[in-house]
Amino acid sequence: MNAVTPTDFRAARRIAAMGVSEILQITFRASAMKRAGEDLIVLGAGEPDFDTPGHVKDAAAKAMREGATKYTPLDGTPELKAAIIAKFERDNGLSFCPDEVTAATGGKQILFNAFMATLDPGDEVLIPAPYWTSYADIVLICGGVPVIVPCAEAEGFRLQPAALNAAVTPRTRWLLLNSPSNPSGAGYRAEDLQGLAAALECHPGIWVLSDDMYEHILYDGVPFATMAQASPALRGRTLTMNGVSKAYAMTGWRIGYAGGPSALIKAMAIVQSQSTSCPSSISQAAATAALEGPQELLAERRASFQQRRDLVVNGLNAVPGLRCPMPIGAFYAFASCEGVIGRRGPNGTPILSDRDYCAYLLNEAKVAVVPGTCFGLAPYFRVSYATSEAELVEAVARIAMATGRLQGG
Repeated sequence: MNAVTPTDFRAARRIAAMGVSEILQITFRASAMKRAGEDLIVLGAGEPDFDTPGHVKDAAAKAMREGATKYTPLDGTPELKAAIIAKFERDNGLSFCPDEVTAATGGKQILFNAFMATLDPGDEVLIPAPYWTSYADIVLICGGVPVIVPCAEAEGFRLQPAALNAAVTPRTRWLLLNSPSNPSGAGYRAEDLQGLAAALECHPGIWVLSDDMYEHILYDGVPFATMAQASPALRGRTLTMNGVSKAYAMTGWRIGYAGGPSALIKAMAIVQSQSTSCPSSISQAAATAALEGPQELLAERRASFQQRRDLVVNGLNAVPGLRCPMPIGAFYAFASCEGVIGRRGPNGTPILSDRDYCAYLLNEAKVAVVPGTCFGLAPYFRVSYATSEAELVEAVARIAMATGRLQGG
């Protein structure tokens, strides 16, 4: 029998132009450098450094002890669905019935389910940039066409109604909004969403997917707003997505959820029935406890993130050549490195792009950050400040020192 060689494998066309997320690639490389003994600070992860709350862990352990280890209903236990419904009512003023909410294995599966259930080949999804890297590839895998709409720093990295109207075509099926945003930390206030909703009134075939994963990480007293709440007229064509990963530090538990029209939720259930089926029964019990339990820790953790935000943003703005707008939410700073493009490293290597600058920081400063090109907008870089203040102080000092060694410009 002939040995199988790599040339015998052919990947599907739907993933031919894709690779593993560049964020993950940077993280893998940084992790390998740390394992090799290098003194590296990794500021690339989109993951809170806090632990999952104790009462949530207790609920998971109790579920295991009591035998809740079997398959559950397809898209959420009655208990979890009740907790999701109560959360939407409590936090967002949105009322849903059980057949209008769904739970899945993380926020990514919510996106996959929604787009797989609704996109025909060639259908378009509007994605404001900068955007979370997975959005465009998920649309592509589901047969759609991601239409990237750049949003300038001068506009707060927020989509404007005129830009929305200009991007719409007869094939536009969805508008995907993320607020507060990964990677920019930008957020849409109610009046911003109402302006976009007014533009969408002229396009009744376009649905809105509101990714609210960072809802509880908003600073300076800025109130949270989501499309179905800000514009009740769009309630019938909006999917409101959230999860427990960021607010409750439960990234590894893999629970996302959403609320929307029952016809869409039913179609998404069909997709889920042929992929993962139900989410983990234990994770569902944990998520129920998170949503129903004490919420005071959200404010405590938000205050900690705000202190870190101020430290990082002020530190980066003190570095000649860098510029960092103040984010209003999430736990990322999205800084411009435009001022260092064209300079050269001490060994003469040119800095021609944000990728070059991030590679320089990794090699020279031993700080791992993510280039803005990954998020559809250059020349920027994303810093995750979901780590200790001590590490952040050291990282900013290293960035300042390495940037100061650049020549020219």
